[in-house]
Amino acid sequence: MKNFDFQNPTKIIFGKDTIAKLATELPKEAKVMMLYGGGSIKRNGIYDQVQAALKDFEVIEFGGIPANPEYDVLMEALAIIKKENVNYLLAVGGGSVIDGVKFISSAAYYEGDEPWDILKKRVRTFKGMPFATVLTLPATGSEMNSGAVITRASTKEKLTMGGPGLFPEFSILDPQVVHSVPKRQLANGITDAFTHVLEQYMTYPAGAFLQDRFSEGIMQTLIEIAPRIIEDPSDYEAASNFMWSCTMALNGLIQKGVPTDWAVHMMGHELTALYGIDHARTLAIIAPSHYRYNFEDKKEKLAQYAERVWNVKEGTLEEKAKAGIEKTEAFLHSLDIKTTLAEYTDDYEGTAEIIAERFRERNWLGLGERKKVTPEAVEEIVKMSYQ
Repeated sequence: MKNFDFQNPTKIIFGKDTIAKLATELPKEAKVMMLYGGGSIKRNGIYDQVQAALKDFEVIEFGGIPANPEYDVLMEALAIIKKENVNYLLAVGGGSVIDGVKFISSAAYYEGDEPWDILKKRVRTFKGMPFATVLTLPATGSEMNSGAVITRASTKEKLTMGGPGLFPEFSILDPQVVHSVPKRQLANGITDAFTHVLEQYMTYPAGAFLQDRFSEGIMQTLIEIAPRIIEDPSDYEAASNFMWSCTMALNGLIQKGVPTDWAVHMMGHELTALYGIDHARTLAIIAPSHYRYNFEDKKEKLAQYAERVWNVKEGTLEEKAKAGIEKTEAFLHSLDIKTTLAEYTDDYEGTAEIIAERFRERNWLGLGERKKVTPEAVEEIVKMSYQ
């Protein structure tokens, strides 16, 4: 097991009817900007619950943060924050809204020339404007971590950011909100969380027995509750386990002491930037090809995954490893998640070359747990994912 430091300061408030606790958790002197997405919270009752809890606070609203949080939209919110002297942010939404708020939190205190440099130059944030979240869509784990991904439509880029100053102060997780989530988004959430675990698990053995078991337990739970939650989102038991699995998949715990990959995400982000494909679905496109291309480096963990998560007991190590990839694809297909780029767009020729060149321009010359996923390898992996 590798050396590690672990500190996660986010307070989680989990369970039924917990949105009302906003009233006692927010600082009394807070001048709050409440940020949300396309307005679904006004149809499903969450908006009314939040408003009731905020009745004694000065609140400015900002809606319309898109599914891939857009830089120019976030800059509009930032201008209002500075004009109105807002001192606290509240994200009411899923990972996109929370990621957008993290960018605003960082940009509010940024002293550089252009806030886009936070992403372009990968500037770590050590102090941001304080914020909290009310989670409405389990998927990304952004409610309990310090990372974010932001899109800029004008340049067709999607870049990551983070730092220890970007943990939410607290996050409210009421599984009852899941009942109004559309099936497509539920499938995306399951896929996103499952792939988050794979990015921290599907590398090579590091003697971290407990971390492996944590990861396998999260994946097994997602597999078990997936058909239940898609069939009946009001199933509170399934919703609770779905929500908590998504949070635990990316709150930092399972990556401590182990090598991590994240090349799948870096390639997937480019597909979203270029084609607007749902984030989770880009991961489903890339992951199988990535594992096949890097089979020799990953086969031990692939075989362990097949044995422990999918109960594959027969065959050689290589046969079990291949079965692990096949079982993963079958699981994604069971969620109606397609796993090739051609199933999302007819205009895919040349995509691999574009992405590889972008990686060269950013000096991303060695991704993955062994730093062996070069731009040339990226080009091959993306081509393998075409069909």
